[in-house]
Amino acid sequence: MHGNRVLFVAAAPLRRVVPAAALFLLLSCASDEALFEDVPPADELWSEAQSQLEGTSILGVYRYVDYDEAIDTLQSIVDNYPSSEYAVRAELAIADAYFANEKYEEALSYYRDFSDLHPGHPQVAYTIWRAALCHQRRVLEPGRDQAFTRDALVFLDRLLLQHPGSVHAEEAEVMWRELQTTLAENVEGIADFYFDSGEYESASERYRALLNEYPGLGLDARVLYKLGRCYAELRRVDEADRIYRTIVAHYADTEYATRARSHLAVNLP
Repeated sequence: MHGNRVLFVAAAPLRRVVPAAALFLLLSCASDEALFEDVPPADELWSEAQSQLEGTSILGVYRYVDYDEAIDTLQSIVDNYPSSEYAVRAELAIADAYFANEKYEEALSYYRDFSDLHPGHPQVAYTIWRAALCHQRRVLEPGRDQAFTRDALVFLDRLLLQHPGSVHAEEAEVMWRELQTTLAENVEGIADFYFDSGEYESASERYRALLNEYPGLGLDARVLYKLGRCYAELRRVDEADRIYRTIVAHYADTEYATRARSHLAVNLP
C-alpha cells in the first residue's frame, strides 16, 4: 500500500542523568556540612583560646604566647557562634590579645567596636579605659607630635564623664593629669625656644596661653616667672612687676618667689 510510511523506533531505556552543575552543588553542600561539623562547640573553642593565651614556658623564665593563633581561635567563635554568649566574650578577648601583643591600633579598633556594638555591656567602661591606654602607650616626649596625647585625653574625658564611678576612674584621673602636663610642657618648650632666640613677644604669647589652658598642674609659678622675664626684656616693667608680685603673694614657698623678690628689689624707686 502506497502512501505515508510511519517509522517506528524502539525507545531507548531512560537513564537518570545528573547535570554537572547539580552534581557540583551536591558535593559543595556535603563539603560545607563536613566543614561545619568539624567546628568544635563554642565552649571548647573558648577553653582552647584561654589555653593558648596562657602560652608555654620556655626554660621556666620566659613565657611564649602565640597571639595570632589565639586570635584565630577566638575569631572562629565570633564567626561560627555569633549569637552565643562566648561571642561577646571573644570580641573583648581579641582586643585584649592585640593589646598584650602591643598591636595597639588593632586593639583600639576592637575596643571601639565593642563599646559601639554593646553600649549597655558592663565592660564598656573598661574598653574606654583600654582605648585611652592604646593611645597613651604611643605618646611621644614633649617637643614631638602630641597627637596620641590628645587622642588619649579624648577617651579619658569620655570615661570620667560617662562612667565616673568606674573602677578605672581614679587611674584615669591620674593619667589625665600626666597627659595634660605633657601637653603643657610641650607648649612651654616652644615658648622657651622663642625666649632663648630673643623673640620675647612670641614667647610671652605662649606662656600666657599655657597659663590659660593648663592651670593647676604645678607649672604656674615657673611659667609666671618666665612671663615676667619676657615683660622685663620688652621693657614693660610695670607688667613684669605685677607678675613678680603675684608670684610672691601666691607661691611664696617656691624658688620662683625668691627670684621674683630679687627682681622687685632691683626695681624699687
